[in-house]
Amino acid sequence: MSQATAQSTKKLKITQVRSIIGSTRKQKDTIKALKLGRPNYWVTLNDTPQVRGQLRVVSHLVKVEEVQS
Repeated sequence: MSQATAQSTKKLKITQVRSIIGSTRKQKDTIKALKLGRPNYWVTLNDTPQVRGQLRVVSHLVKVEEVQS
């Protein structure tokens, strides 16, 4: 299994822990793109560079855990 394939099988459980009230438009749009919307909502996504970039924008609003797929 190549490294690229191994990385794509990793999953991230992303939980929104803070509200987006008072956040910038970019942060609100990123939360929507991650399919979140309210505190305590969570979603499981593939671990990709694009998702990691989105998480950097809203790192103060979410909690990230690696999940075995």
